[in-house]
Amino acid sequence: MGSGAAPGRGGVRRVTRRGRAGIPTGTALVPDSATATALPVDDGNALRELAQARERLLEQVHHRIVGQSEVIDLLLICLFAGGHGLFVGVPGLAKTLLVSSLAEALDLEFSRIQFTPDLMPADITGSEVLEDDPATGKRRFRFVSGPVFCNLLLADEINRTPPKTQAALLQSMQERRVTAGGSTHDLPPPFHVFATQNPIEQEGTYPLPEAQLDRFMLQIAVGYPDAEAERQIVAMGAPSTEPLTPVLTPTQLLDHQRLVRRIPVPPSVVNHVVALLRASRPAEAECPSEVKTLLRWGAGPRAGQQLLVASQAHAALQGRPAVTVEDVRALAGPVLEHRFVRSFTAESRGIGSDEIRRQILAAVPA
Repeated sequence: MGSGAAPGRGGVRRVTRRGRAGIPTGTALVPDSATATALPVDDGNALRELAQARERLLEQVHHRIVGQSEVIDLLLICLFAGGHGLFVGVPGLAKTLLVSSLAEALDLEFSRIQFTPDLMPADITGSEVLEDDPATGKRRFRFVSGPVFCNLLLADEINRTPPKTQAALLQSMQERRVTAGGSTHDLPPPFHVFATQNPIEQEGTYPLPEAQLDRFMLQIAVGYPDAEAERQIVAMGAPSTEPLTPVLTPTQLLDHQRLVRRIPVPPSVVNHVVALLRASRPAEAECPSEVKTLLRWGAGPRAGQQLLVASQAHAALQGRPAVTVEDVRALAGPVLEHRFVRSFTAESRGIGSDEIRRQILAAVPA
């Protein structure tokens, strides 16, 4: 990977390609002593608009969703950071309703795929059909796009389909395009995949391979609502069918995503991200001795890139003009835990990825 950096306003150095420390395109590096003035005036105004848009989005989504504030916050972080999300939770917790409601509030084209054992890759990406050309009378192939050609795709129970079909989403998630019949077709921007998994029933399922898990920016655990929220859910019965008022257009969402990438990042924050990554790898000297026995593989550079961008989104959605180490540590669990490959020792002792993540955070001081 090559790096290129150009001096910017007020000592800001803007990385123009993926470069040192895996810093994503457009990330602005600022000295640790820099203040909010490191952000240009126009971006400062846009940042306030983004924080206001977040409040309006929450208002619209809560017309249908009761509680689950942390889940919704992580969903918005993933969306505005330009990533994909994996929801893990038992059935009946409104995961599908949450994603479809968000798509409606953002005026995004929404598609839902129910993954089943007999689903084929062409059922997701589309396929070529042979038809007669009315002008020439000759036969030709025409590509018929699949449900992946949308802005927001819900992959429901993604682990219920074989790996061959799961892999059909890999190119879409990484490159935002689909190759079929020797031709490549771009997906409409913005494009995001949110998938769901049931953590309890594992019979007849196909666990996602590490390569596909790594494509998800966040793994979002969806738990049961608290007692007060559950009382409201039970009393309200069926969710409201009243249409939601769109808060942003797809174009405005893309503008906000570009703004998130421009949120200044001090070098100390980048160093902290790298320290967390290296502390998760058993072969590295920086890995704590107690963690070495619990992991076979740790998080890779892509995890660091996505942790940094998610931290930018976390700061931006709160209206803050720079990323802090606290942003990184707040998102370390959702970004890193599904990328850990636990050892037999950890599995036999019943030590989960969340406990390993806590040990890594304790070994890397803020």
